[in-house]
Amino acid sequence: MQTILSVALPTPLRRHFDYLAPTPDLLNTESPPIKVGARVRVPFGRQTLIGIVLATTPAEARSADAFDVSKLKPIESLLDSEGLLPTELIKLCRWAANYYQHPLGDVFNTALPAGLRLGGPAELTTEPHWQLTPQGVDASIEQLKRAPKQVEALRLLQKTSENSSAPQTEAGLKQQGATRATLQKLSEKQLVNSLQLQPTVLRPSALLKQAHLPLNPEQGCALNAMNLGEFGTHLLYGATGSGKTEVYLQAIEEILARGQRALVLIPEIGLTPQTLQRFAERFNRPLALLHSGLSDGERTQNWIKAIHGQLDIIIGTRSAVFTPIPNLGIIIIDEEHDQSFKQQEGFRYSARDLAAVRAKNLDIPLLLGSATPALESLHNANQTRYQEHLLPTRAGGAQAPHIELIDIKQMKLRDGLAPQALEEIAATLQQGNQALVFINRRGFAPTLMCHDCGWIAQCPHCDARLTVHQHPRHLHCHHCDYQHPLINRCLQCHSAELQCLGQGSERTESFLQEQFPANDVIRVDRDSTRKKNAMQDIVEQVHQGNPCILVGTQMLAKGHHFPNVTLVVIVDADSGMFSADFRGPERMGQLLLQVAGRAGRADKPGRVLVQSHLCDHPLLNTLLQQGYSAFSRLILQERELGQMPPYRYLALLRAESESAHQAMDFLLDARRIAETLQASSPQIQYLGPLPAPMEKRNQRFRFQLQINAGNRTRLHQLLQPLIAALDKQPSGRKLRWSIDVDPQDMN
Repeated sequence: MQTILSVALPTPLRRHFDYLAPTPDLLNTESPPIKVGARVRVPFGRQTLIGIVLATTPAEARSADAFDVSKLKPIESLLDSEGLLPTELIKLCRWAANYYQHPLGDVFNTALPAGLRLGGPAELTTEPHWQLTPQGVDASIEQLKRAPKQVEALRLLQKTSENSSAPQTEAGLKQQGATRATLQKLSEKQLVNSLQLQPTVLRPSALLKQAHLPLNPEQGCALNAMNLGEFGTHLLYGATGSGKTEVYLQAIEEILARGQRALVLIPEIGLTPQTLQRFAERFNRPLALLHSGLSDGERTQNWIKAIHGQLDIIIGTRSAVFTPIPNLGIIIIDEEHDQSFKQQEGFRYSARDLAAVRAKNLDIPLLLGSATPALESLHNANQTRYQEHLLPTRAGGAQAPHIELIDIKQMKLRDGLAPQALEEIAATLQQGNQALVFINRRGFAPTLMCHDCGWIAQCPHCDARLTVHQHPRHLHCHHCDYQHPLINRCLQCHSAELQCLGQGSERTESFLQEQFPANDVIRVDRDSTRKKNAMQDIVEQVHQGNPCILVGTQMLAKGHHFPNVTLVVIVDADSGMFSADFRGPERMGQLLLQVAGRAGRADKPGRVLVQSHLCDHPLLNTLLQQGYSAFSRLILQERELGQMPPYRYLALLRAESESAHQAMDFLLDARRIAETLQASSPQIQYLGPLPAPMEKRNQRFRFQLQINAGNRTRLHQLLQPLIAALDKQPSGRKLRWSIDVDPQDMN
């Protein structure tokens, strides 16, 4: 009897494909039947693709007039004897494909780590382990006195062997300072042996390595108010430094005590080492990271460990929301407001929203934490869809930093810094403390201009100016990655009078190093943290406590704990006020308070200096004088009056082409089709097509059509037939177009 397989393939087509299961002569008759969720390798046109089996159906069950079974191709090979993706994740991926109007096969492709997408084996590989030889057990430290690293490694193995004779993993020994080179030296002396073993799961009887910290009354009330045995979305709205992480840890402790597991999502790869360290210090349970900074092999192995139940805590960035975790008991999203939880290219999903759907499907709690929650989350709390738990007080008695506005209108600045800011930085360093200078622009300067004719260095591919970089010296477009050597003469009038206008993190770093030569100035931005472990090295340097100045972009705003930072200087607080995106003021407020929260986090009081040309702006004054709650209420009132999210629901249809007319004409056709399906009304409104805020990017002209709906159901009743119709439009094959449901970036 022949079996038809429905397979999801990573193609732009919004459909699944039918193939024949292998006949017994192609597949061992003793092999189990093909399972839903398994990967198969199939022919597709002139190429071979890896797909996910969605369903298996006997050929006889298909209607005879539906299609000719004999025309179906057989799969080339079965890659998994069991379903690689569990039923609950298949359900989540189906929901995501439907909600975000994205091809299901590509959703599955996103859910899988790269190694498995390419057809690699879903098997645990062996890992190097080390154990003492009989000579090593009795070895004297004296015989290694000229090799201190070998002494430490031998002591470490001898100490661990007292509690367990099991071989120790090389990764675990490396975390404690014993490198492979050192271990190999000991092996040459026949004191240790190397073994290749499959990873073992160690779960000591004691759940905790160290006792949890006492909770203050607010933390205790928040934890006690959560029912961790059922679905509920809990918004932990806590001031920076209020102890949200301790609430996470104690919630996870309760989940682990029940024999369940935890998934923790964080916004930045740079936060993973310190988060992992905090969790590893607390729990006696296996845990691992999942993020794009890992090698394909590391990520695949951690994913496979998770699906086999070998990990009890998984910490990861956005895509970790798709990790298969048996008996998952809680999902936690730290800094839930962060824009990085929304994918901006390809499959444009929100990890926060998918986590809510997954938690509901599994009937488990979802815990969202932030000092500056997204307006959508606050609105959901106001509508009682979320349970809000307030932590207004900093943990350990730490005081909130004092915030002071500096009006820089008509003030003579030195490389963007006010005299008062420089005096405060000097005083902070003299007191043995650390200062943080926040400037949200990479590079040396955002503009290179000719003083004689006014020429400005523009990107040839984008409607953007080239940023000046000094290390190495070049011009760089941060939108399309175009780069050009730094020029010495104007390309228009050939004058040598070229000026670098504006401030960037490189320029501020250089200036501060000149002003304070006796202290380290540490720059933290995308350029300075490209190398693996660079961010971790910077954090360790800062934690040594020596007086220094941190200079950086928004990477510094995300959850870092710097106990010796007592002064924060925000160089430019005004940029968010002029954003073309309606979310600009919200992002500005979140960023300012997150950066300000880096000051005074321990027992030292903190100060924040905010430089602005708009000291009388009502939004800025409300934020700094009355706090984020009053600020968010003010913006929510504006959103309600303007009929924007969270009071309405948006979808953005984008088109880009080397021809502006082609992109515009496609969206005009799209609007005509949409209005045929649902005429413009108070419930469905159309805006555009209009040029994107940056019309030209990477040699393509970009236009967009905004669809604004009164409720989600009405929006999706329009989108489904609209996308189906656009898929059939011949003009759509001549350009790139995409749909973004619940867009977070209007550019």
